[in-house]
Amino acid sequence: MTVRSILSGVLMGAAVMTGTFATTVSAAEKITVGALRFTSHAANFVAFEKGYFKDAGLDVEFKFFQAAQPMALAIASGDVDFGLTAISGGLISLADKGAIKVIGGALQEEDGVDGQIILASKAAFDAGLKTPADLAGKSFGVTTAGSSFHYMAHKIADKEGFDRKDIKIRPLQKVGAVIGALKSGQIDAWSIVPHIAKGLVASPQVEMIGKVSDYVPNYQVTTVFTSTKNTSDNPELVKTFLDAYSKGAADFNAALVDQSAGDTAAEDMVKLIHKYVYADRPFEKAAPSIRNGAMRLNAQAALNMTSVEDQLNWFKSEKLVPAGVTLDKLVDARFVETF
Repeated sequence: MTVRSILSGVLMGAAVMTGTFATTVSAAEKITVGALRFTSHAANFVAFEKGYFKDAGLDVEFKFFQAAQPMALAIASGDVDFGLTAISGGLISLADKGAIKVIGGALQEEDGVDGQIILASKAAFDAGLKTPADLAGKSFGVTTAGSSFHYMAHKIADKEGFDRKDIKIRPLQKVGAVIGALKSGQIDAWSIVPHIAKGLVASPQVEMIGKVSDYVPNYQVTTVFTSTKNTSDNPELVKTFLDAYSKGAADFNAALVDQSAGDTAAEDMVKLIHKYVYADRPFEKAAPSIRNGAMRLNAQAALNMTSVEDQLNWFKSEKLVPAGVTLDKLVDARFVETF
């Protein structure tokens, strides 16, 4: 029996006796957190650098990924304890098998805050692709079928009133490959978070043609998730993680989204994030992109269930996940406020 399992059993017993979950673990608990090197993952980086995880009794190690699907598989296998990413077909299928659960909200589109931008290649723009309404018959880059990019493309088609099949989905596996294809005109369009989009629009090869928020209002772009085993066997660990993560999100929002913490706090926040995002660039070149990526992180990891349900229904409508998947299989709503 491991120290971790012993600790889990003791704390679960206490939770049963009191009818509540403990908000901190009683000894340092080593956990692995999956992450992408995106500004949208900043809450985890802030919680680590400012000691919020440590203060909560968590010894955190990051494992970095290039895409969402491998992270979901790592959570399911137990190699990673917590992750943060968009809802994908793979994630839903793993939830249907009882392996993982969404436990909170992370990044969300919000009116008045720059969000994801719809882009066109310069070649397509010059040929008439001026607005999202012109996307019928055009190619749209995605990482994989069933990714958030795929979902956004179809939501544009639905609102503009043309058949989803009229957008030619082009899976290219990695974000870098999509960027290269867009800039070279091999694909006509794409949508992406602002810290990447604004840099592309500044180049001569890419044009902005719209905003995702006009097509998917209050879109819950990314979520926090963990293994079903953690939610059932170690719920106090889940709560402790979310509490520390939420402190990091609050600092991020105050510094870069609401800009209520002052100029010094904003500059310090950008420097902190630069350790993880665009770390291969000089700070003066990385800073504008980091600031451009400052979308709203859900306060207290609150979860927009309406948006999550809409995404689940889309996956079902496209037969990308089993028809029997329910919202309860995907989400464990005990840990955060839902709306």
